[in-house]
Amino acid sequence: MIYLVGSGPGDPGLITAKGLRLLEEADAVVYDRLAPGALLRRARPDAELFYVGKRPGDDQAMKQDEINALLVRLGREGRRVVRLKGGDPYVFGRGGEEALALLRAGVPFEVVPGVTSGIAAPAYAGIPVTHRALASSVAFVTGHEDPSKGRTDVDWERVARGADTLVLYMGVGRLGEIASSLVAAGRDPATPAAVIRWGTVPEQRTVTGTLADIAQRVAEAGIRPPAVTVVGEVVRLREEGLAWYEARPLFGRRVVVTRARAQAGELSRRLEELGAAVVEFPTIEIRPPRDFGPLDEAIRGLDSFDWLVFTSVNGVEAFLERLASHGLDVRAIPRGARIAAIGPATAGRVREAGLRVDVVPREYRAEALLEEISGEPLRGRRVLIPRAARAREVLPERLREAGAEVSVPPAYETVPSAEGREELARGLQAGEVDCVTFTASSTVENFVAAFGAREAARLLAGTRVACIGPITAAAARERGLRVDVEAGEYTIEGLVRAVAGLFAARAPQERVG
Repeated sequence: MIYLVGSGPGDPGLITAKGLRLLEEADAVVYDRLAPGALLRRARPDAELFYVGKRPGDDQAMKQDEINALLVRLGREGRRVVRLKGGDPYVFGRGGEEALALLRAGVPFEVVPGVTSGIAAPAYAGIPVTHRALASSVAFVTGHEDPSKGRTDVDWERVARGADTLVLYMGVGRLGEIASSLVAAGRDPATPAAVIRWGTVPEQRTVTGTLADIAQRVAEAGIRPPAVTVVGEVVRLREEGLAWYEARPLFGRRVVVTRARAQAGELSRRLEELGAAVVEFPTIEIRPPRDFGPLDEAIRGLDSFDWLVFTSVNGVEAFLERLASHGLDVRAIPRGARIAAIGPATAGRVREAGLRVDVVPREYRAEALLEEISGEPLRGRRVLIPRAARAREVLPERLREAGAEVSVPPAYETVPSAEGREELARGLQAGEVDCVTFTASSTVENFVAAFGAREAARLLAGTRVACIGPITAAAARERGLRVDVEAGEYTIEGLVRAVAGLFAARAPQERVG
């Protein structure tokens, strides 16, 4: 079965629920240039990916007949194939040609519509394509026809008179000619117009004008495909405050997240919600410890511990997974044992597992936890701290000084990662990065290790640096990095607020990169 799936206009959240489910189940994915990269990461690890994208003027790109043949071949091999197309397959997406090729070859197919850029890009730019007081009709027109036809099938005179709002797909290169044709056909030269490039993603850029000057304004702004053009009175609504997407506090900012990829999701999502273009540069990778022996021994003697202390969400996850590998769950934890967690995210994960958290320090660091439990009887008490293989020794050392018997078995380990190093270096050197975030001392250490201390300081000299708290910030400064802001609350949410605050007083950029 071949599924012709519309991926939406660029924002990966705009794919339909059905389209996403099929993508996650597919044996093979055939995708084009406008399919969001974030969606491709949702494909199965063993799914085969085929890039068939075409760029304007690219003679080396795969021809449509070749794409059709590829789909037929994959279908005849008995695979479940998703043909992932930008926008909607049937709205200037050549999905009709591919469906006909499959039909003629006897290959079964289904079509999963997508959100088309002609509606979504204007919406993200603050332009409703219809409005009861301004536009009761809308026409979608291609500005880039099949060059092999040798003629135009667009009757610009009829188009000019036929709808209140015109949405032109592609055609940026012919914008002057198209605008002149519309004016010649009777449209007022003062009719508002807008061109939206890369609609619905943080790189979105919008240029407004009138039919008389929009081509010149677009040329001066350097706007290139992909872009859609909107012509009509509804464009005026953008200036009345409907441009919600571009008004977000981090719109146009490119922010680097250095957390492990498995842990980056929450921070990346929150930054994206505020309009940032997120670059994930995972400086660490979470792996099982080299030796589970100490943790297994602690689990076998779990009923002898008086305290369980969790210092991170990773520690909670790793402990629960290892508990399950022994055929146990949280019921194995003695009822009288007390539980402490550093940070609300860690405490929240403990509670999700069905456990009560007795102590959460007001400041999310080891020293604050020690202050919280300083009044507790610790002499002779057994304390279990499942955590990373290498971590600060402040907590176990102080507990031992208080007379506690402390076990610190490695539950996981972090190893350096330099995935995407060269690409990030190019972006930093070109001034395309606005902020780099660090969520732990280990992310700082591994970032510096990836580039070298002197090079890391040089690369970050022209961008902002945000740290989740004082310990992480101290690690950055010790390695020669300038720190622009520390989160007031040592949490992901606190870090996001700190990053937003960095740019609150500065006008947002028109675009990213």
